[in-house]
Amino acid sequence: MIDQKIIITVPASTANLGPGFDSIGLALNRYLQLEVTKAKAWLFSFVGPNLEGIPQGTDNLIYEIAQQIAKKYDVLLHPCHVTVTSEIPLGKGMGSSAAAIVAAIELANQVASLQLTLDDKIRESSLIEGHPDNAAASVCGGLVIGSHSEIETFVMQAKVKSVDIIMMVPSQQLLTKKARGVLPTSVDFSEAVLASSISNVLVGALLTNNWPLAGEMMVRDLFHQPHRLGLVPGLQEIIATIKNYGAYGAALSGAGPTLIVFAPPGKGEEVVASLKTSFTGFEYDQVEVDQSGVKVEVECRV
Repeated sequence: MIDQKIIITVPASTANLGPGFDSIGLALNRYLQLEVTKAKAWLFSFVGPNLEGIPQGTDNLIYEIAQQIAKKYDVLLHPCHVTVTSEIPLGKGMGSSAAAIVAAIELANQVASLQLTLDDKIRESSLIEGHPDNAAASVCGGLVIGSHSEIETFVMQAKVKSVDIIMMVPSQQLLTKKARGVLPTSVDFSEAVLASSISNVLVGALLTNNWPLAGEMMVRDLFHQPHRLGLVPGLQEIIATIKNYGAYGAALSGAGPTLIVFAPPGKGEEVVASLKTSFTGFEYDQVEVDQSGVKVEVECRV
């Protein structure tokens, strides 16, 4: 790493979209950014909202993952000053941890000149996350559909068009560990077949931009949303009545508690205004799909 500033930008993401549990992700245009310069010792500066309470030394997630990748590839990382800013709220189901992991992998990649490929980044981030939905979306951008195990990771990418996207963000956080704790350890075979068929139709609808059908499948999820109804106030009512507000459908964003709502193109503001009349305990954020994934800029310092 020569005397330069490296800027790493990673998009937020939403995962599952209802029945695509741990396998479907979508990148969103809210960003985590690292500004990286050489230093005599590691230092992390966290600037702005969404980063409260994160350690500034070497005991934060970004540093730990960067060093984990460096060790795996048998390289040493030169100490850096890393300034972190984020538009991604913590603990709200918008992929904040996956974005940090992807940023850390890119940090190691740039500082140590590892020349990781896109597939390398998908694989490494999925191994750390345990599933490819948020991680691959933050790496690739757009819509991702994946399958992951300890042995291998498969991910395909697609574009999303002709839809407005609204995030309903409650004030409370929901830790992923707690949200996963309410899930069953096994599913009856016949129910698994039905749940998988719903997910399959969702994938087909997404790939053909058939948003009315995609919305129908989102609210029919059997894998996780029925088990998480008690964790997110308003979830059951919103999913059951979402079409009454002019939307195609709604689903938990990742593990929640944020909900993602899909609406006809150009109708997002109208849907938000309608939802606000019934659901006042949320902030509403109209977002777009990020199509680029992780980006790196290098600025030479004079």
